[in-house]
Amino acid sequence: MAFVRFVILLSALVSVGPVSLRPVSAQQAETSQPSADANGPAETIAVEGVADDASIRRRLSTIYGAAAKAGWLTEIDVVLDSGIVTLKGRADSEEHRQWAANVARKTEDVVAVIDELSVDQQVDLESTRDVVTSSLSSLWTDFLVRSPLLLAALMMIVLTGLLAKSVGWAVHRLLDQRGMRASLKDLVYQFTAIAIWVVGLLVATVVAFPGMTPSKALTVLGLGSVAIGFAFKDIFENFFAGILILWRYPFDRGDYITCGDLTGQVKQITIRNTMIQRLDGELAVVPNATLFKNNVDVLTSQPQRRVRIICGVAYDENVEQSRDVIQHAVQSCESVLGKRTVEVFAQEFASSSINFEVAWWTGSKPIDIRRSRDEVVAAIKRELDRAGIEIPFPYRTLTFKNPAVAETLAEAVPQ
Repeated sequence: MAFVRFVILLSALVSVGPVSLRPVSAQQAETSQPSADANGPAETIAVEGVADDASIRRRLSTIYGAAAKAGWLTEIDVVLDSGIVTLKGRADSEEHRQWAANVARKTEDVVAVIDELSVDQQVDLESTRDVVTSSLSSLWTDFLVRSPLLLAALMMIVLTGLLAKSVGWAVHRLLDQRGMRASLKDLVYQFTAIAIWVVGLLVATVVAFPGMTPSKALTVLGLGSVAIGFAFKDIFENFFAGILILWRYPFDRGDYITCGDLTGQVKQITIRNTMIQRLDGELAVVPNATLFKNNVDVLTSQPQRRVRIICGVAYDENVEQSRDVIQHAVQSCESVLGKRTVEVFAQEFASSSINFEVAWWTGSKPIDIRRSRDEVVAAIKRELDRAGIEIPFPYRTLTFKNPAVAETLAEAVPQ
């Protein structure tokens, strides 16, 4: 029995020994002879002779020179230092920059590659055109989608304009029946129109942009009110000045006013400016703030105006007689209002005459005053001539202390 066990153990050792030796032999064989197919074919560029820096630079310069002729690379420079390649220059695209770096990396005996190539910035017209086309297409699509809402908003604006006109006409009729003055009627009409337009524009905005509510729109206006106030300071100044002018009623349409060098008839008063027609027919548009800040003389605030002129008679004439003649001449004029007193006062001793101040009343319009002054002056001259009263012209009396000069002048004057 022991013999049988010995035979079995011996046969097992004989069978195991060759199997355990085979892997060791195979491992030694693979170590001594590496297989070319283990990592695939080597992607390298062969360099003739010894692979020193000069050979590598010469080979890369040849390749990059061909690429430069094709327009891929510009001003390419290859610098080698102990197998480290530094690439300098410009590439026409990112793809060609990476290609140049890969060529250097795959070159035999190159240790590392420092890529300092820059890419030329070029305008891609095709991509730009695509972006513009896409944007315009998107805008057109959004417009078509929103076109029904925009049309509805436009109709709302048109209806707002018609409503403002209709309500304004009704307000004018109502105020005319109540006998309200023209300036106050204009103020009420303009405020009514502004209120209707504000409501109409808010409704049109909500219709055109469903996400916008009146509260949001008013919030936006509130946030921008400060900036709008600074930007349109003059406009708001004229606006409030116009409201005060229309409300306080210093003058109305049809009145003749004087403000500085401007004299004319008020044609229209709006919220922002006042239109004044000058006496020569020119139309002046004056900001309301100018009229509000400066002195304004309302020439037609009363239906009658007092006019004054100066009339002189010679010192030899009788003062009382001259006064009566002048007063009678003024009272005979049709433009002089007979209900008001004509006043003639001796005013001063002038250099060659006794001057009378003549005052009378006539219409308040500038044309009435000019016509009345013309008529009165002509009448005074006519009556004084008829009464034989002299209207002197300025003259001087010269006294010479030297008798010789006086005699010479006397001889020179013809007798």
